[in-house]
Amino acid sequence: MHRVPPTALVLGAVASVQIGAAIAKGLFDDAGPAGTVLLRVGFAALALWLVWRPRPLAHSRRDLLLAAAFGITLAGMNLAFYEALDRIPLGVAVTLEFVGPLGVAVASTRRALDALWVALAAAGILLLADPGGGSVDAAGIVLALLAGVFWAAYILVNERVGRVFPGGGGLALAMAVAALLLLPGGVADAGEALLDPRILAIGAAVAMLSSAIPYSLELEALRRIPAGVFGVLMSLEPAVAALAGLAILGEVLAGREWAGIALVVAASAGATRRARVARPLEG
Repeated sequence: MHRVPPTALVLGAVASVQIGAAIAKGLFDDAGPAGTVLLRVGFAALALWLVWRPRPLAHSRRDLLLAAAFGITLAGMNLAFYEALDRIPLGVAVTLEFVGPLGVAVASTRRALDALWVALAAAGILLLADPGGGSVDAAGIVLALLAGVFWAAYILVNERVGRVFPGGGGLALAMAVAALLLLPGGVADAGEALLDPRILAIGAAVAMLSSAIPYSLELEALRRIPAGVFGVLMSLEPAVAALAGLAILGEVLAGREWAGIALVVAASAGATRRARVARPLEG
């Protein structure tokens, strides 16, 4: 992997995540959005637990409560995103969700130029929401923005968890909590589909595409490029999501929607030049 240019690694990670999201959306007819997210988070939790083997009894009650709060954030972010994805195109959902890390980046720098990025992002969101036009599902827009709020919380809580827990132990605990929280709704939504070997195999593939593969690629890339460059490359994710939606799901976006995505991508790239956009654990 060290022979592959770091920019190619980041772009490969971005493509992997969005291909995983597109495949996950294809499961909605069989397992529903809540059932699909349960499969996604459940397999990710299992993989993380096997890799990091966390020891809950070795930590204080306060540390465990922090991990539980992280798990609540993960569950909310994943469920809101998948429910949004059930109502609006993949490219639109990912773009609206990006307001979370964009807001964190702007709040952390407080430069005068940030007003421009906020204005660009706001214009892009308005184009995507199409107020008064009725062409976009309003609930989907709200759910995607809610997922962005959870993403912002994820970035902030993730930083604290990383200081308290060694390695990925805190993340493994949090993902297990998220899977437990998603279990009732996921079982109710998917029913017997959760026993179908084909559905289980696709869910496992989604977990790999959305977690194991991109995180491995990003870890190697971050060893060789500045965090600011990484953040700018990650800002291309909404555009890649739109292309994945078109190629895999046949989701054709209007010119207005492509313009909105372009504005949010430009705003995110500008705001995150000096800050890393933390990857959320979602499909």
